[in-house]
Amino acid sequence: MSLALSLLFYIKKSKADRNGKTNIYLRITLGGKRTEFSIHRKIHVNEWNSKTQQAVGRSQEIEEINKHLSVLKNNVYSIQQNFERERASYSAQDLRDVLLGNDKSNKMLLELFQEHNDKVDSLVGKDFAAGTAERYRTCKNHVAGFIKKEYNKNDIPVKDVDHKFITGLEYYLKTTRKCAHNSAIKYITNFKKIIRIAHANDWIDKDPFLHWKAKLKTVEREFLTEAEIQKIIDLNFRVQRLEYVRDIFIFCCFTGLAYADVKKLSYNDIVVGMDGEEWIKTKRTKTDTRSNIPILPIAKMIMDKYKDSEQLKEKNLVLPVLSNQKMNSYIKEIADRAGIMKNLTFHLARHTFATTVTLSNGVPIESVSKMLGHTNLKTTQHYAKILDMKVGRDMAILKSKFK
Repeated sequence: MSLALSLLFYIKKSKADRNGKTNIYLRITLGGKRTEFSIHRKIHVNEWNSKTQQAVGRSQEIEEINKHLSVLKNNVYSIQQNFERERASYSAQDLRDVLLGNDKSNKMLLELFQEHNDKVDSLVGKDFAAGTAERYRTCKNHVAGFIKKEYNKNDIPVKDVDHKFITGLEYYLKTTRKCAHNSAIKYITNFKKIIRIAHANDWIDKDPFLHWKAKLKTVEREFLTEAEIQKIIDLNFRVQRLEYVRDIFIFCCFTGLAYADVKKLSYNDIVVGMDGEEWIKTKRTKTDTRSNIPILPIAKMIMDKYKDSEQLKEKNLVLPVLSNQKMNSYIKEIADRAGIMKNLTFHLARHTFATTVTLSNGVPIESVSKMLGHTNLKTTQHYAKILDMKVGRDMAILKSKFK
């Protein structure tokens, strides 16, 4: 139901200049609350009819003023209809701002989100990875779904986002969208950037995230043991696609490369280091940080296995990497054949490199962090927390000393 709207054009005789002219004002009253402002037109006090709210006379100037008054009136009602159509909350002040082209305070949330996403899309490959753009698109869809479910609207003004909205969105992500806790928090963090943009541009008066803090739960990352790696290496396949996936998975277990990085790995990324040995020197797709990784013997063997592939030579690629979806599907089939009960994903190879291959064999965490291309040592420390095997071996050495 529309709020009661009334418009009043009037003049202030007491503010007339020495020529007897004064400004015409418009008062917008909506739901008992009002706002008023000058329409930037002047008229002689004797040429104004307060009952009809019009200028009196037949001059061209008078006709132009009355025409302008009519246009303003129609525009206000049109703006109200737009608000009603969008099912957006609004006030007399909002009607005035839109009328005057000063609608910053009524910036719509999903419109702002889409503007941000369009900019991110245009910078993919320069400032952003394709995965980052995809996450923002997904986040926007989640916010749109929440607005539809909670408010039964297609969009809301960004100024209506408050602490209740944020906690409600978090609950919606965990229940309706079935997101895990950390996934929900990451979506909220993505959304937070949109609100910070609105705050920086004065489209909202205060930051609704002021009393909200992201609290991620520590996740125990799975990885393969030496015995499990050997089981996968020992498998014999009659199907070539499984052999491809096994080889690439093991390659990543001994290099720490993520799927996106091994897929694009070319011989331009293989260099001879100061030690005379071959290294992989590439930039991570996800963070654009440099990864410098010495090539271990087993990784070198896998590279040599495919170096004569004509298909790879055309693009100067190192390995025949399939789509991420197929790689994850086939690696689960390989896990079943090897009798490994863990939930194997392709990314688990990266975790295995960080734990079983490097940290548990005494490689300093700083070196592991550099090879993984982490921007923060804390990220690498998550792996170090789960190495009970290494703790056991270290303590065994200590025990032998006491003996």
